[in-house]
Amino acid sequence: MEMDKITAAPMSRRRALACGGGAALAGFASFSGPGSWLGRLVQRVAAGEAPSEVFPGDAPDERTWSLWVKRGWVREGSHYLKIGANVQCKICPNNCLLEPGDRSHCRNKVNRGGTLYTMAFGDPCTFHVDPVEKKPLFHFLPGSPAFSLATSGCVFRCLNCQNWEISQKRPEETKDPEGPELRLRPPLPAALTLEDVRRASLFPEDVVASARALGCPSVAYTYSEPTAYYEYASETCRLARAGGLRNILVTCGSIEERPLRDIAAWVDAAHVDLKGFDEETYQRLNAGKLEVILRTLKIYREMGVWFEIINLVVPTYTDNRDTIRRMCDWIVANLGPDRPLHFSRFFPQHRLDHLEPTPVDTLLAARDAARSAGLHYVYVGNVRGVEDAATTFCPGCKKPVIERDIFAVTRFSLVDGRCPHCRTVIPGVWS
Repeated sequence: MEMDKITAAPMSRRRALACGGGAALAGFASFSGPGSWLGRLVQRVAAGEAPSEVFPGDAPDERTWSLWVKRGWVREGSHYLKIGANVQCKICPNNCLLEPGDRSHCRNKVNRGGTLYTMAFGDPCTFHVDPVEKKPLFHFLPGSPAFSLATSGCVFRCLNCQNWEISQKRPEETKDPEGPELRLRPPLPAALTLEDVRRASLFPEDVVASARALGCPSVAYTYSEPTAYYEYASETCRLARAGGLRNILVTCGSIEERPLRDIAAWVDAAHVDLKGFDEETYQRLNAGKLEVILRTLKIYREMGVWFEIINLVVPTYTDNRDTIRRMCDWIVANLGPDRPLHFSRFFPQHRLDHLEPTPVDTLLAARDAARSAGLHYVYVGNVRGVEDAATTFCPGCKKPVIERDIFAVTRFSLVDGRCPHCRTVIPGVWS
């Protein structure tokens, strides 16, 4: 079978070769069967879903690689396929196909000698202690601090990204292996310079020890996209759980099912960005796929992971009221009325700096639509001076049970997770 008979969209020569070649690919798929990974790949190509573009020949040179290896910032990737000398990453729906010397779409992975490696292991480019409300998570350990970290890289290309200085960078642009080694673990230094952070190592066991030393009951994988540093986040989650800490993923939700289920087994809470409710808008604004995110939300619910949803209301992109109503109806029908939903105000960022901030009236209309759809816990974020924007009301008696001022809890009146007035259960993780 010729290649043009199984593809509905043109495919670059590089990606065709990475797939194994036209006629050869069709022959392998026939041999392997439609249920095999290669058969499924052919079906995706035929549907016009070729793997995402990567960075050809952008793997680090020998000197940089040796320095990275010496620091311990390299690990073999997980969830990938070997296709001769080529590899295909299977962690996110980008399904990057890499020839030797190529770099992945998320910028963190490379094919070196027919093996997939992550360069984002133990080398966070930023870490802080944040209130858990900043994630935002309003129904998870209120008022507690979370040890928060990130590496470079992201599986998305959001036009409005607020952390694009790290999410759209390679690890080599955020870390420096040249200077003296600095491994962070207790006792922690009183202060760190930017140069310290750039050369610091923080391996999974160090994250756990540091979080405990700082009095943080949880570790949050945040700021960029934990799917892009999956191996680092996954191992740290496992060790954190063993050390009595909780794990929080702050994620766009774009991840394949098998790696999602693997890491979710160690995750206690997730903040998921539902960046819209329209496939065309998702592709245009984020270079992602809505259906994947909806599947992620369902899997978190199935696995019993506490999660909250945030929707950034971007003018001219995601502020359509009918679309917001459809999104809220879907949440109620598929995730239940008790799923917290945060509408967040957009401010000009990155490639959308020409837009105006979201009008407050638009956010309030979105909140009204969500409440009308039957959602019990709806919040408005990134605003000041809006009455009850961050207040949790009991759906039974309608009285306020938790009040917040931005990231600070100013009143908490739940008793054993129940409203103190009518004893209605307020879903969440409270202790």
